[in-house]
Amino acid sequence: MQQLFVTGIGTGVGKTIVSAFLTSFFEAAYWKPIQSGDLEQSDSDLVQKLVGEDRIIFPERYRLAYAASPHQSAAMENKVIRVADFSLPVTSTTPLVVEGAGGLFVPLNEDELMIDLIVHLQLPTVLVIQDYLGCINHSLLTIEALVSRGIEIAYVVFNGEFVRETKSIIQKNIPLHTVQLTLPFLEELTPDALQKVVESQKK
Repeated sequence: MQQLFVTGIGTGVGKTIVSAFLTSFFEAAYWKPIQSGDLEQSDSDLVQKLVGEDRIIFPERYRLAYAASPHQSAAMENKVIRVADFSLPVTSTTPLVVEGAGGLFVPLNEDELMIDLIVHLQLPTVLVIQDYLGCINHSLLTIEALVSRGIEIAYVVFNGEFVRETKSIIQKNIPLHTVQLTLPFLEELTPDALQKVVESQKK
């Protein structure tokens, strides 16, 4: 693993926790290109708390105050986000975990979406899936979109408990080369709780 882009089938499926897991597991650096809302308790802050001060957390390219889609939050601050404005932080030999905002079709401006940023950065993806009513549809649409754009799905992470029939349908549509992981929900957002999950996956 050198560089990965963490995306999800929607908002609130656990991308940040999975990003923290990957950052710790691979001893990687972390970068959230766009933070939209929650600036006092950002995703970068949470990852830093969970993985420890020795891990590198790169600053966001955009920090937007209003909790909405990036294009709306940026417009409220008279800013325009452009995919061309982004370049990967230099990490030398350190692996890098990049976390997106929302799902693939979150708008960054009137013409460009989150999936366009993934293509621009040329990174393989980690797809985070959570079990809820509608997750099969969202998962299959997301997988199809990534495949149709030629974006590698390196990992699919099933985040939390799943109904067997739901997980089975999704698994049938995952590309053959993709690594599948199942992670438990963290009951407590603490470094110790995260480390237990990391150690369990290394066995």
